[in-house]
Amino acid sequence: MYTSPKKWDKVVDNDICLENQGESHVPVLANEVMTWLACASDRNYVDCTVGSGALAARILERTGPGGLLVGIDRDAEAISRSQDRLHGFGSRVRLVKGNFGDLKRHLASIGVGEVHGVMFDLGVSSPQLDNPTRGFSFGADGPLDMRMDQSTGPTAADLLSELSERELADVIFRHGEERFARRIARGIVRARQRRPLTTTAELVAVVHHAVPPAYRHGRIHCATRTFQALRIMVNEELDVLAQAFRDAAEVLAPGGRLCIISFHSLEDRIAKRTLADLARGQQPLLRILTKKPQGASEVERHRNPRARSAKLRVAERVNGGDRLCA
Repeated sequence: MYTSPKKWDKVVDNDICLENQGESHVPVLANEVMTWLACASDRNYVDCTVGSGALAARILERTGPGGLLVGIDRDAEAISRSQDRLHGFGSRVRLVKGNFGDLKRHLASIGVGEVHGVMFDLGVSSPQLDNPTRGFSFGADGPLDMRMDQSTGPTAADLLSELSERELADVIFRHGEERFARRIARGIVRARQRRPLTTTAELVAVVHHAVPPAYRHGRIHCATRTFQALRIMVNEELDVLAQAFRDAAEVLAPGGRLCIISFHSLEDRIAKRTLADLARGQQPLLRILTKKPQGASEVERHRNPRARSAKLRVAERVNGGDRLCA
């Protein structure tokens, strides 16, 4: 088994962090998000990546007795965990299993109009990483699944068996920003000619042998970028981000806040560009509150390795800004 370095000086995608985060997911930059959201009593908020419900619980505590929290997640296990954690808040919680790319439709289906804050914590959660059967991490051997919604779509193993060498190289380079993408793709094709790649350990072994020796022992695990790339493609993560951010901006009440936490440059680039687009023009929809993305404190970075690559961007709904679409 190949393990990650014990000390992470630079992490491209800390969603692949192998260090044990404990039994429950610890939301990154939670204090910063709560400060920016400025939660008030009897207001409505949306957590587009509700996960285990940790941040949602904090929001609900601040917005009682009449505040509503809508939690969205593609993962059925996450919805179940959130239900267990948030059941004490009763009807003030509305959980939706679905893609945040359908944010407007989800809100309409439960009769929610304007909200006062929307939160995105992108990537995968610690419970997903800690469960070997999900295939997100190479910390323990498991099936190459990587689907956030296990009820639909191809698995990572399916893609590894179906894509051509050129397509694999393109995916690994674009979604993983992996400089040895061609070598890794070539190694995958050679390996699958002998037998299908079905486990995380098998894929790690292929990557390990495909890259130069010096790269195998760098500051991040040599398979980190490949796993990131496959996960993004399996879940089509980048495809819906820009529109989801736009939809979130449109459902905000004047003065409402949009908070976006990203963990790698591909996500952050889309967040930065989309918020900039919505903040320009004669009648902008948003006002950007964080000129530069906010990172975690040294204390949090030490306590929670996943926070080391986290970037938070925040924007506020402008009074009277034109909505972009109906």
